[in-house]
Amino acid sequence: MSYNWSSYKKEYSKIIRLGLPILVGQLGMIVVAFADNIMVGRYNTDSLASASFVNNVFNAAIFACIGFTYGLTPIIGALFSQKENNTIGAILRNGLLINIAFAIAVTLVMATIYLNIDRLQQPEELLPLIRPYFILSLIGIVPIAVFNVMSQWLFAINQTRIPMWIVLTANCLNIAGNYALIFGNWGFPELGLMGAGYSTLASRILCPTLALLVLLLGKRYICYRDGFINSSINRRMLSKINRTSWPVAIQMTLESVCFSFSAVMAGWISAVSLAAYQIIVITGTLGFCIYYSIGSAVSVIVANNAGLNNTPGMRKSTFAGYHIMLAVSTVSSLIFILFEKNLILLFTEDTRVIALTMTLIFPLVLYQYADATQILFANALRGTSNVMPMLWIAFVSYMLVGVPAGYLVTFTCGLGTYGIVLSFSISLIIAAAMFLYYFLHSTSKERATNCQ
Repeated sequence: MSYNWSSYKKEYSKIIRLGLPILVGQLGMIVVAFADNIMVGRYNTDSLASASFVNNVFNAAIFACIGFTYGLTPIIGALFSQKENNTIGAILRNGLLINIAFAIAVTLVMATIYLNIDRLQQPEELLPLIRPYFILSLIGIVPIAVFNVMSQWLFAINQTRIPMWIVLTANCLNIAGNYALIFGNWGFPELGLMGAGYSTLASRILCPTLALLVLLLGKRYICYRDGFINSSINRRMLSKINRTSWPVAIQMTLESVCFSFSAVMAGWISAVSLAAYQIIVITGTLGFCIYYSIGSAVSVIVANNAGLNNTPGMRKSTFAGYHIMLAVSTVSSLIFILFEKNLILLFTEDTRVIALTMTLIFPLVLYQYADATQILFANALRGTSNVMPMLWIAFVSYMLVGVPAGYLVTFTCGLGTYGIVLSFSISLIIAAAMFLYYFLHSTSKERATNCQ
């Protein structure tokens, strides 16, 4: 496919227009993640290490719930291009029901982990901090699922600014709550890590509350509200949502399990290793969230084109997104290289943690392009609704390759925390290659079908 700036210019504009509000919302979340970890890290290293363990373990649960909501995007995106507004409202109602049920099931799984948390062999001195923080994270799972259902609906109808403003509002609450509750400012009690937990939970409850108010009170959304209120629970719709939701949820869960297991391995090494790992993961989130915003925009556009049976448009928008993705992954890598020590010093003054984290910058930069590529083509594949290949791609790349590679490089080869971060590149490169292949295969098959 030859490159022509003029032919891609319109696609770039469309992706940036849709993706920029998502990006702003994601950057807002990065600011909160940075603020959380900076404040907790400044409080003490044990709190930072405990937050690292809980947050990384919960990544699997959160990404499972978020991934399950992603099944709505191709369905609603295709209906939006066909102007089936009433059906969109009905899909949203059924999608909300099934996602709440899924989130409750995930909550029960995480509760089982909580009851066996002492078996994960984390540093004994961290357990009194880990346990109560874990419970607050547990309560926040269902609100996260509800908000992401509403977000996917708004993304798919090209209203990406609303979730952005909601997230930014909640982020302001979270940062203010952290400042007040972690250190005991403004007359509030000093709660340390638990203060961060309470603040985060409050922001997670605020997000779905505001999103539901948008649907129920916004004049612009009357056409969707009618379908939402007047429709009934429909077994055919639930089945359709299930078919597109489970593969994406499992794909994202397996990817996050790979990262979560890495946090557990860091804890096996030491509390300092766990704290350093958390700093690297949060720093890497800067790149991930930018990639995610572009990938989400591409997924919506691909879904819109799929609703119109426009296969060339699906490919063109995807590769336009990839051009943007390569540019931003380069910028992210340069930021990590040029400002490495400044970023680390934001989180901690512990010289042991600083020294270890400094050694992890190279493997962090190494996996940026692989991460950007796999996020882009996974989202493009999601937009086509051909999501079943995502199941085995995730299983092979993250579980069969990623987890064993991480253990071997870390312990068998003796590279320690450096090996944990280095191993990310292996699984992400394999996933990126397979997502690209199946996206090309899927769009090629659709083109052949449409030409018949």
